[in-house]
Amino acid sequence: MSKSPDNAGRRGKQYASAAEALQGAIADGQTLAVGGFGLCGIPEALIAALRDTGAKDLTVISNNAGVDGFGLGQLLTTRQIRKMISSYVGENKEFERQYLAGELELEFNPQGTLAERLRAGGAGIPAFFTATGYGTVVAEGKETREFDGKHYVMETALRADVALVKAWKADEAGNLVFRKTARNFNPACAMAGKLCIVEVEEVVPVGSIDPDQVHLPGIYVHRIVHNPHPEKRIEQRTVRQEAN
Repeated sequence: MSKSPDNAGRRGKQYASAAEALQGAIADGQTLAVGGFGLCGIPEALIAALRDTGAKDLTVISNNAGVDGFGLGQLLTTRQIRKMISSYVGENKEFERQYLAGELELEFNPQGTLAERLRAGGAGIPAFFTATGYGTVVAEGKETREFDGKHYVMETALRADVALVKAWKADEAGNLVFRKTARNFNPACAMAGKLCIVEVEEVVPVGSIDPDQVHLPGIYVHRIVHNPHPEKRIEQRTVRQEAN
């Protein structure tokens, strides 16, 4: 799938800061795909910069909604998100409050369905059938069909105006390497975005990454922000108690 370059007049894809990378890319009412799994692999600097733009009425596609005061939770505090398309939102009390008060729209997805809807969007597949959710509220209002005696629900692809993702390493052409759990949703979000902005901990020259180690090719990446020291906050720290 081709992407429209936005780097005319610039040398390379790297931007000096998250705020600069968002310039000209963010507007009220947009749909954004934001990578991460819980607080693992979230684009921390880009989310903070998005908060500072003041953009509002946003629809955000993300597996989680952050926690109170961090990650996407910051955008809930500032009331910049109108709708979430998510799988799990249980770590955020402000999310719960806004949703129960009718102040926030929510489209729930089974986790695998959410991942596949993003992947389909990036691959140019408009819809697909899945057995997940058939016979439940997930299937309400959706087309269903029987194949080989089994029932399926039709799910439509997800596309975003802008994708904000986090990778461990990028070369100057935007070829990406992800770390462990951060690979769950970030590649799919990147592919689903018309414009992809990636936050990375390390930037290396082209040719430094073995082609066999590239997780996502640079054709999907338009802007790169170097954030070498992210906070990497933990949602719930659990430690083993030492025996007496």
